[in-house]
Amino acid sequence: MITIIDYKAGNLTSVKRALDSLGLENQISADPQVVREAERLIFPGVGQASAAMRVLKERGLDEAIREAFQRGIPILGICIGCQIILEHSEEGDTPGLGLLPGNCLRFKLSDSALKIPHMGWNAVSLTQAHPVLADLRRGDEFYFVHSYYPQPADPANIYATSDYGGSFPVAIGRDNLFAVQFHTEKSAAAGLQVLANFAKWRI
Repeated sequence: MITIIDYKAGNLTSVKRALDSLGLENQISADPQVVREAERLIFPGVGQASAAMRVLKERGLDEAIREAFQRGIPILGICIGCQIILEHSEEGDTPGLGLLPGNCLRFKLSDSALKIPHMGWNAVSLTQAHPVLADLRRGDEFYFVHSYYPQPADPANIYATSDYGGSFPVAIGRDNLFAVQFHTEKSAAAGLQVLANFAKWRI
């Protein structure tokens, strides 16, 4: 069973539909005890970092996620769920969950033709192998909607990058935690492949 964390962020139903299409048993839950004891967690979201962290704390989900991480269960972060696993976000000067050392940074673009937020399809380049990225093809494109991106403190925690006025990390992780800046649930076959890989990932 995959538990999708409900913290009033968008795209929960889209993630559920994607998992349903793969025949993967899943549930959406805002109960910290369910999150704490989950077999697998997906931490998705569309929204603003400080608002997301406020809801996580109000619901007791911040500590539940930390406990699940410490327990060693597989966790997949998506979009804002990729950003606030880090120690800090420039969005609202927000402390994150601190599961992975690093910061979430706002795009600083010198090319006036590029707009923020970065929105649309971009090719992703793998920088090192990971089971969650297995069977992806060179040049596979994924769907992005974001103004901020994750920057782990240790480059060894970066598994894929993309380019938008310069290279930036789009897949990060360590141990039982993996996270992507792009939206798997909106990225057609390549996104479904990532979700299917996560469902069978063994730590």
